Amino acid sequence: MKYHQINSALFVKNRRKFMAEMKPNSVAVFNSNDIYPVSADSTLPFAQHRDIFYLSGVDQEESVLLLFPDAPYEHQREILFLRETNEHIAVWEGEKLTKERAFQVSGIRTVYWLQDFHKVLNEMMTYADTMYINTNEHYRATVETETREARFVKWWKERYPAHNVAKSNPILQRLRSVKESEEIDLIQHACDITEKGFRRLLSFVKPNVTEYEIEAELAHEFIRNRSKGFAYTPIIASGNNANVLHYIENNQQCKEGDLILLDVAAEYANYSSDMTRTIPVSGRFSDRQKAVYNAVLRVKNEATKMLTPGTLWKQYHVEVGKIMTSELLGLGLIDKADVQNENPEWPAYKKYFMHGTSHHLGLDTHDYGLLHEPMKANMVFTVEPGIYIPAEKFGIRLEDNVVVQEKGEPFNLMRNIPIEVDEIETLMNE
Repeated sequence: MKYHQINSALFVKNRRKFMAEMKPNSVAVFNSNDIYPVSADSTLPFAQHRDIFYLSGVDQEESVLLLFPDAPYEHQREILFLRETNEHIAVWEGEKLTKERAFQVSGIRTVYWLQDFHKVLNEMMTYADTMYINTNEHYRATVETETREARFVKWWKERYPAHNVAKSNPILQRLRSVKESEEIDLIQHACDITEKGFRRLLSFVKPNVTEYEIEAELAHEFIRNRSKGFAYTPIIASGNNANVLHYIENNQQCKEGDLILLDVAAEYANYSSDMTRTIPVSGRFSDRQKAVYNAVLRVKNEATKMLTPGTLWKQYHVEVGKIMTSELLGLGLIDKADVQNENPEWPAYKKYFMHGTSHHLGLDTHDYGLLHEPMKANMVFTVEPGIYIPAEKFGIRLEDNVVVQEKGEPFNLMRNIPIEVDEIETLMNE
């Protein structure tokens, strides 16, 4: 892995929190992701399942974590199963975790090779009454591929039909949404790498540069700072492309007078950052572009102040909608009649700002978090309002990542990334 080793104390702490929520006499199992084939002998780069990483720090395929806090013997309460490594694997694939190294990474003393998993699990199930299965219940999830986790759940239900079933996901949704200080530091590090990439662009962008050249500059800067690269598929949308919310082709030339909407960010140690900035190709905003830009910035700043403990996600978005409505009226994009006659299910402002303002951020870019529950301190959110005007061939979105504080305004992890019009113009014209 490119990133510096994370102190295993974080994962010890995470396991303790999870096990404290488990029912008496229960077992929980977490699987690594598969390595997915492309065709022939090609595969996609491995990406670890965030839940087993959160609980163990293990960032390797074919790994399994078993938790059994009420096991009769102490050495059975936390168990890691790893693919057995040897000299042949080391030569052909590179270093894999040894049992000693796995302990250093995870803090788990009991480590078996994967071929022992079924035998050990069978013994654990003779002691246990309940199995926690790990299903994906994220509100945005649409999973068509059968995952390694799903295959295990299907096999387990057939093998142990007499046991009770519980779900690990509701526990993880709550635990993962509230970050430990170590996690906030990792997200901050990802934001700092993103800052380096963005500052690099400000002196690089000029008329006739291509979107993919910009993507290449970012990838270079991210990877040279120990990131695997982009935390998500980058959006580099010049001109009217910015009005396609998930534009990812990144294959057009950036023309003089246009804006470029950049929804791009680095990951670090599997933790995501998530930044959006909008910059002028020519280094200067037009008066109209500046007016819309500053309207979006005002919405972002006011929305950020509302991310406090006790805030409900749904009501927060209603309030942000009111602020955006006021700005759109000031820009002449809607009028009072539009507001008076609006459909409550799709308010007038939605014509120009059709997506949400915030989502949880962490190990996943759209991280775990139960949206019906009030916000808590140490949750991390994006704040990303936008105004999209196809008729004027530009769209503007601005996005920062903030930590909810126990008292006071949220702490902006992207506070050092240029966002004010004057600063951007100055840096682009130095």
